[in-house]
Amino acid sequence: MEKKGVKIAAQNRKAHHDYYVEEKYEAGIELAGTEVKSVRAGTLNLKDSYCSVKEGELFVHGMHISPYEKGNIFNKDPVRPRRLLMHKREIRKLHALVKQDGYTLVPLSVYFKDARVKVEVGLCKGKKNYDKRDAAAQRDAKREMDRAMKTRQ
Repeated sequence: MEKKGVKIAAQNRKAHHDYYVEEKYEAGIELAGTEVKSVRAGTLNLKDSYCSVKEGELFVHGMHISPYEKGNIFNKDPVRPRRLLMHKREIRKLHALVKQDGYTLVPLSVYFKDARVKVEVGLCKGKKNYDKRDAAAQRDAKREMDRAMKTRQ
């Protein structure tokens, strides 16, 4: 019996800081058995990962899945490129956007959906340094306003 629902295994918080996320896509991921067990244990990192299209297939690079402790000889390389599973039409569309418009594909989160591992891929445009400072200033101003409202009550 499969479990229903969505359980987030990891998020890429740095992606929202460094990029404007234009669109989000859901993709399956091709993993070995010990990698799935390791993801279930929550030992993966998306910090410097990115996606690329090669020969009509979508790959994620730099996603670190720690080796499973009980996996012995079946463990794979922790940072090997892993294939993402999407419809060919979607992959072609993303590849065209990435080639022309200065977009990049960034994995935003990894989660379990109905006992299957899924990756949320974002079509992103890079932020400039002044954009990042502006976002930080807005966040600080909002925090100050919330603090002021809380003390008045």
